[in-house]
Amino acid sequence: MKAIDLKHKSKFLSLVLRHNPAMIDLNIDRNGWADVEELIQKSRLKKVKLTYEILDVVVKTKGKQQFEYNEDMTRIRAFQGYPSSNDIALKAVEPPYKLYHGTSIDNVDSIEKSGIEKRSKQYVHLSIDRATAINVGARHGKPSVLIIDAEQMYLDGLKFYHSKNDVWLTDYIDPKYIK
Repeated sequence: MKAIDLKHKSKFLSLVLRHNPAMIDLNIDRNGWADVEELIQKSRLKKVKLTYEILDVVVKTKGKQQFEYNEDMTRIRAFQGYPSSNDIALKAVEPPYKLYHGTSIDNVDSIEKSGIEKRSKQYVHLSIDRATAINVGARHGKPSVLIIDAEQMYLDGLKFYHSKNDVWLTDYIDPKYIK
C-alpha cells in the first residue's frame, strides 16, 4: 500500500472513530469501540475502501499507534483523546518531572495567558521528549515546544495518565506550570 493511501486511510479512521462517527452512521460504544465489520461496510458510504488487511496495516504500522483492536480483533477504537473514545481504563500515575507540549508558535501568547486547555479533546496531550513535541507542533504550523513542570503539577494534586501509546494526559495546564 502506498504511503499516501495509508495516510488517507488513517485520517479517515481518525475522523470516524474520534470526531464524527455519525458521518457514516457508525455505532461507537461508551469506551470508543466500533465493530470492525460495520466500519468496513459503512466506510463504503464515503467511497473509502477498507478491508481487514488495510486496517491491520494502519493499526500496526501507523507511526504513533493511534488505533487498537480488542483481543479477538472484532472491534477497533482510536486511542485516548477525544470524547468518543473514553479511555476509562486509564489510572492516575506519577509523571516524569518534566513533559513537553508541541503547538504552533501562533498559539504561544494565548497559552501563556490562559494555559493549555483540552478543547475538543478529552485531555491535554503531552510528550516525554522534545522531538515528539516538535512533530506534534509542526502539524499546526511553525512548531513551538513548551516545557511543562509536571512534577510540581503532580505535587499540587493534579492528575496525570499515561496511555498505551506513550502519550501523557492531563485535564488542564495552568500557565504557572509552563516554562
